[in-house]
Amino acid sequence: MTEPQKHDQFDGPQMQETHYKRADMSGAHFDGVNLADAKFYAVLARARFADTNLSEAVFDDINLADSRFNNVNLSGTVISNANLSRLTISGVTLADTDIKDADLTGMRINGVLVTDLFMAYDQAKT
Repeated sequence: MTEPQKHDQFDGPQMQETHYKRADMSGAHFDGVNLADAKFYAVLARARFADTNLSEAVFDDINLADSRFNNVNLSGTVISNANLSRLTISGVTLADTDIKDADLTGMRINGVLVTDLFMAYDQAKT
């Protein structure tokens, strides 16, 4: 009698804890990849991440302009010194998220300019 096979959602190459340094991965596609604890110091412009585990990953000195994330786990992920131009975030949980030292020019949340939200907040405090 054979053992029943277990289904591993990440049954491809295991790349968790991989360190990507000075890599140009522009346009790369990560589909169904386990990249937990990975470290990215790279160009990932136009990259696509789908059904990917990026929990506890580090993105530092990174270019993620025009990249797309679909069904991705980013819990515990740190993104610093990053170009996130033209990033669209939808259907996400941002609980306990901290954004610091960011250029929010043109950024909108549910169609409202963030700079307008801050202005209204400052006016409400006075």
